[in-house]
Amino acid sequence: MNIDILSIFPRMFEGPLSESIIGKAIEKELVSVKVADFRDYTDDKHKHVDDYPYGGGAGMLLKAQPILDAFEAIKKEKPETKKRVILLDPAGEKFSQQKAEELSKEEHLIFICGHYEGYDERIRSIVTDEVSLGDFVLTGGELGAMVMIDATVRLLPGVLGNEVSAVTDSFSTGLLEHPQYTRPAEYKGMRVPEVLMSGNHQKIKEWQEKEAIRRTYQRRPDLLEIFMMSDEQKKWLAEVMVEEKHTDEEKE
Repeated sequence: MNIDILSIFPRMFEGPLSESIIGKAIEKELVSVKVADFRDYTDDKHKHVDDYPYGGGAGMLLKAQPILDAFEAIKKEKPETKKRVILLDPAGEKFSQQKAEELSKEEHLIFICGHYEGYDERIRSIVTDEVSLGDFVLTGGELGAMVMIDATVRLLPGVLGNEVSAVTDSFSTGLLEHPQYTRPAEYKGMRVPEVLMSGNHQKIKEWQEKEAIRRTYQRRPDLLEIFMMSDEQKKWLAEVMVEEKHTDEEKE
């Protein structure tokens, strides 16, 4: 996968893109990541990339010319790749695990990181996706781009080294991930559930699925409203609801 990032603060990406999983993926040439300072493409003699909006209003807008010219330069460098252009915008669709999975199947992603009050509308002429991290405003799109790139790149084949891990992560299945334990079997009176040490893989799998439903019910019940459950999962949810009710009554 090829990833290009357009930003006026390219040094913000140096740490996140050189460390941990992303850094190793780049070293293995599983992904190529380049950051371009679109200030280098401005035709303004003072190197300005923003200006006042027509019609008045607060703040400054990023001009279309530097970003569109930077995009054309990328196209010329890699004319053969199909490009997905992501505009980081608070008004865009909310980023999700499903969006990360969708983007991980593309061959070339281009992220446009905004600053100031917003964008000249003509920038959107090259955009395929407008995406936001959530219902809040950051000082710029760089942090959002880092998060999206991390969530996307880790899904590429060979990046994690354990493809099962990415498949069973929270949100990948539609549920939150079940509780997990490692050695020792007992620590300060807290024991690992016996079923996990039983060696019975079927029982372990059932426990994990039921506990994933429990955790989702406890922390993100909204996810259960859209999750397509099997008959067995519906039975587990009913059991969980009764068990949790009893636990709440005991606490009272």
